[in-house]
Amino acid sequence: MLIDFLALVVGLVVLVYAADWFVEGASSIARNFGVSPLLIGLTIVGLGTSAPEILVSSLASFQGNPGLAVGNAIGSNIANMGLILGVTALIVPLAFHSGLLKRELPVLMLISIGCYVLALDGLSVFDGVLMLLSLVVFLFWLVRSAMSERKNDILAQEVEAEVPETMPNNKAWIFFVVGLFGLLISSKALVWAAVNIAHTMGVSDLVIGLTIVALGTSLPELAASIGSVLKGEDDLAVGNVIGSNVYNLLAVFSLPALIAPGPVDATVISRDFPVLLVFTGVLFILGVGLSKAGKINRLEGGGLLAAYLFYQWTIYQSVI
Repeated sequence: MLIDFLALVVGLVVLVYAADWFVEGASSIARNFGVSPLLIGLTIVGLGTSAPEILVSSLASFQGNPGLAVGNAIGSNIANMGLILGVTALIVPLAFHSGLLKRELPVLMLISIGCYVLALDGLSVFDGVLMLLSLVVFLFWLVRSAMSERKNDILAQEVEAEVPETMPNNKAWIFFVVGLFGLLISSKALVWAAVNIAHTMGVSDLVIGLTIVALGTSLPELAASIGSVLKGEDDLAVGNVIGSNVYNLLAVFSLPALIAPGPVDATVISRDFPVLLVFTGVLFILGVGLSKAGKINRLEGGGLLAAYLFYQWTIYQSVI
């Protein structure tokens, strides 16, 4: 058991660093080929921050643990909105200025509802393909909107400014390859440790995916969001979360459908996905600002964090 926990912790730490190296390398390679920094920020960087979830869910599905993959996708989204935005708003209240960001919120709500409907009768290969096609459509819309508004929209400007600086091509390829290799090895160790812990504790791999693994793979978003608000980039902090949630639903959640199609655990349908939808609905209301300018103040941030902790306590109570 001790070895499993050590492997889990080491796997998570390496996973976070490897994701950073992967993003830096891939971004620099793209910039060296003349790709727009804004395009890099919206695609490569966005995909890179979700790389831990993607790798973990892929390996879990291939190894016959789709519950871990589903729990990772759903749990990471709940952690993004409850834990990450809650903690971030407690540090610095968040204000929503970007029109692009406010248009992303209803899209995220529709994607969340759509994925829930697909999961009701189990996940099929068709569902997985549909989710990936939806991701392509979303990215096309997002890139086109951001490119057309890059001079006026603050989120587009903040995304462009945050793209890693270029580095020599040889160094960039080393970062890219080492980061990718680190992601593969650490994901393998993390899945192995998580499954062993679940079996030893007598709980499902779904529970481990919703809690320990989801929290660990969300650490890059937590660091990115706190770093953004400390630099006064509120829209980027929220944009990171929304982008990560879209990737988690359309890229990560599609993997068990494509690799290990089958029924979704009844608990996910009755408890976890509804919790995800409630958090997404609350974020939509706070962000769009039905009666005021969109923002998340410290009180609301505390409420999001408290709701997340209560959800984790509910999971704990269900397994003891």
